[in-house]
Amino acid sequence: MPGEQRSSILIRNARIFDGVNDEVRTGHVRVEGRKIVHVGSGEPASTDADVVIDAGGRTLIPGLSDAHAHVMLIGATSTALLAGGTGLSYLTAAAEARAMLLRGFTTIRDMAGDTADLKRLIDAGVLPGPRIYPSQAGISQTAGHGDFGMVYDRPTVLGGTQARAEELGAMRVANGRAQVLAAVREQLKRGASQIKLMAGGGVASAYDPLDVLQFTADEMRAAVEAATDWGTYVCVHVYTGRGIRRAVDAGVAVIEHGQLAGEDDIKYMADHGVWLSTQPFVEDDHSYPDPESAEKNRRVCAGVRRTFEWALKHGVKVAFGTDLMLAPNKSGRQSEMLTRLATLCGSSMEGLKIATSGNAELFRLSGPRDPYQIPTGTEGAEAPHHNHLGVIAEGAWADMLLVEGDPTRDLGLLGDPDTNLRVIIKDGHIHKNTLAT
Repeated sequence: MPGEQRSSILIRNARIFDGVNDEVRTGHVRVEGRKIVHVGSGEPASTDADVVIDAGGRTLIPGLSDAHAHVMLIGATSTALLAGGTGLSYLTAAAEARAMLLRGFTTIRDMAGDTADLKRLIDAGVLPGPRIYPSQAGISQTAGHGDFGMVYDRPTVLGGTQARAEELGAMRVANGRAQVLAAVREQLKRGASQIKLMAGGGVASAYDPLDVLQFTADEMRAAVEAATDWGTYVCVHVYTGRGIRRAVDAGVAVIEHGQLAGEDDIKYMADHGVWLSTQPFVEDDHSYPDPESAEKNRRVCAGVRRTFEWALKHGVKVAFGTDLMLAPNKSGRQSEMLTRLATLCGSSMEGLKIATSGNAELFRLSGPRDPYQIPTGTEGAEAPHHNHLGVIAEGAWADMLLVEGDPTRDLGLLGDPDTNLRVIIKDGHIHKNTLAT
């Protein structure tokens, strides 16, 4: 087994950050199976447990989450994926899933990749890794951010063959309402908990400038209609204000990136209750030998700070993600990028809230497609649901980290997970325990 399965775990003498409240209180937490059954300063009803961990005043926090991950694409370079067999992305993804978990990320929202089988094996306990909210293939128009065919290739819509990204299930190229409907429904059929569209130019794609709009308003509305029929939502890759406004008007629920928007565009999102899932990029998070992509990257990174400032000023709900891909030597940046939230969000406490309960609130937009919802006892598709992620509370999933030091005051501690994560528990499995005697 990837982690040591126990029927009960008792964590004593911990300083508990519950993911929501500013107060860090000293107490005990008891886990039975996969759930937390006791949180409090008093002793639980039963003090016998298969594993007893004395936290010794260390800080217990909810498992971390990454709202924009690419577990199928981070473990290999683009050259390797082009040259290797289809198994390469799955094998490297399995290794990267384990690495993410050991960095303390117990949940990710994957934003383009065929994660269905990996997710199934992780959820069954066969492989170690985070919970996965899959988008399956990102959906792009021809000449869009997800169209990685060469300029000399004939588009699939005109009789050409699929590019490698489509063969790997990372992307799906669709044009017009009918194809967009089919592409969305295809991802839902394959287990997507939300749908991702490419609504504007990208950094890594060679043929689309950052300023271009992608997908017509009608095409985007078609995607929203199909996703809504399944009780879930659409998020879009887009940097610019024009692209954001088109997406918001089409009913999109979440903007991914947004670093080239103006303040009025961010306020427009707030006025319409649209989420911003953004990333605290710096230029060397990604390497682009092509000068045009390098310049695109520079422009996006230059917009990071003001995007956070405007979002917080206008009350936009902000989610944290990393968007690391095609650079296995930089996958560890996931932890470093998290630590930047302390500055961008005003404090370590606020940054940690976003990476725990904040992201979990976004994940709940998947409604009945949420793979980790806990039944409330009400039947039917309209039943209320809650995933109980990102919190330490009675009834929540047992996803927790015991940290050396206090990350609510110093988020930088989480930048060194090997040293400072003393215990990692996910779904009631102990995946790391350096306090064991």
